[in-house]
Amino acid sequence: MRIVFMGSPEFSVPVLEALVDAGHEIAAVYCQPPRPAGRGKKDRPTPVQARAEALGLPVRHPERLKSPEDQADFAALNADVAVVVAYGLILPQAVLDAPAFGCLNIHASLLPRWRGAAPIHRAILSGDRETGICIMQMEAGLDTGPVLLRETTPIGAEETTADLHDRLSAMGAALIVQALDRLPELTPEPQPEDGVTYAAKIDKAEAQIDWTRPAVEVDRQIRGLSPFPGAWTTLQGERVKLLKSRLADGTGPAGAALDDTLRIACGDGAIQVTMAQKAGKGAQDAATFLRGTAVPKGTTFGG
Repeated sequence: MRIVFMGSPEFSVPVLEALVDAGHEIAAVYCQPPRPAGRGKKDRPTPVQARAEALGLPVRHPERLKSPEDQADFAALNADVAVVVAYGLILPQAVLDAPAFGCLNIHASLLPRWRGAAPIHRAILSGDRETGICIMQMEAGLDTGPVLLRETTPIGAEETTADLHDRLSAMGAALIVQALDRLPELTPEPQPEDGVTYAAKIDKAEAQIDWTRPAVEVDRQIRGLSPFPGAWTTLQGERVKLLKSRLADGTGPAGAALDDTLRIACGDGAIQVTMAQKAGKGAQDAATFLRGTAVPKGTTFGG
């Protein structure tokens, strides 16, 4: 098929690669414009732009798609379908209507649960036992369109947002190829009105750990916010990000180290930290972290 691909972050790259590998014609790749990044604040292209250029594909990155000129340029591509995954712009109706088969979105949740910006984070933060990928026919509402295909996957007890991000990206890439192969025969299923939830964008204010909360909630917070923005606490007056954890046995004062292995008491129960990161340093597994920073039993976190 003749496809317009629309995506920006790393999550979208495997999808673009899968479409190329499947033999589809990529008429153009749309992504967010390059933006200042890094210490030098030089303009940096999105991961999708970098990969598309490496593949020799034409790239467009309009600031918006609201002008008649931008919409006419899009329509002139004469695409069979647009594939959209984490693009970052709302598509006007004229763009949604331009391809012969419309615009298909790859969404990382089991719609109608977790419509919106941060479905992977929210699924872990809320303790969902499963999530998945939906291939959705796009319409004007926020992730409200009918679903063409869906695939479910369990969320592991120690899985982080980074882990789940990579798995769901690969699942989305495989599922969109299936959907395109079967597109004329697929029946769009309207989303049920029951069970709608919204995955609000993650706010950095959510990242500070409150050790008086139950261990199950602290564990979800650590895993759900890893790697970004990273759940954090203080240790010996310094801020430390906790990036991986699991539930552990033990009780004690909230925020107290129960031994010298980064097993920490919460308001109810305890967690075992398995990866941490000091400010200005790289992420380290617990054993490596403890070789540079002793945390004896009784040390208080967040105090």
